[in-house]
Formats: sequence, C-alpha cells, structure tokens
Amino acid sequence: MTIAVDFDGTIVEHEYPKIGKPIPFALDVLKKLQQDRHKIILWTMREGSLLQEAIDYCAKSGLTFYAHNRNYPEEEFREGDPRKLSADIFIDDRNIGGLPDWGIIYKIVKSGYNSMQGIDMMMDNDRPNNMRKNWFTRVGEALDKSRGYRY
Repeated sequence: MTIAVDFDGTIVEHEYPKIGKPIPFALDVLKKLQQDRHKIILWTMREGSLLQEAIDYCAKSGLTFYAHNRNYPEEEFREGDPRKLSADIFIDDRNIGGLPDWGIIYKIVKSGYNSMQGIDMMMDNDRPNNMRKNWFTRVGEALDKSRGYRY
C-alpha cells in the first residue's frame, strides 16, 4: 500500500517553520509500516530547505521516505502541473475528525481497510443496525477510546 503522510502536526507538533516536538509513536509506527513493506511518501507543504530539514529529521530517527511531495522519486513537474498523489491512504492532522492515535492508525493500515470500516473495526460495535451512530460521533468515540476515555 502507498501511504502519504504529512509532517507538521502529524509526525511532529505544529511549530512551522520550525520543527516541533515529536508526536508520540509517529516515527515508530511509520518505520513499522515501512518494515511491513508499505511505501511511505512525505506529503507536506514544506519545500526547499524546510522540506530538507523535515527529511533529515526523520532520517536521523531511521525513517527514509520512498518519495517527497511526489508519487515516485523520479517524477518531474512542469509549471502548472498539479501536485496530486495517488496514494492509498493519507495520514494528516487536517483529516475530518483530526489525527487518530498512531496505534489506531497502525491497526487500520494493518487491517487492510482504508475507510471508516477501519475505525468501526477498532470500536465496540454491538449496536443493532438501526441504532448505529453517525460518522462524526463514531470518529469522536474512536478517538476518545484511543485516549482511554469511557462513556
């Protein structure tokens, strides 16, 4: 699977243009996903020297990316070309519902699901079909559950 991952707010806390504190388990999970033979692409607004700082920061922790801000290392852009990736999964703090706990992210990717089915799988889902909660409530409960909250 090809996984695109953001840097600021996802691997490290938001301190742009500086590099923030590491988000717990982000680098560990990404390295584990790489060991599981997934392609990891760094997908960030950073460019030039700021992008290189992010690449170097991750490399010091043992994470090297398949590509940076492109689908594959040799991809060339012409002026006006969109920077659109064809990744299977995007991991970003700006997702609807925010960034799940990295343990949940790993379980979702490992499960092979890349949609709400993955989050549903992580939740106690013993309600009858007609009593199911809406998508936003389920995401919120999954995030709460990952942080140890109980209702």
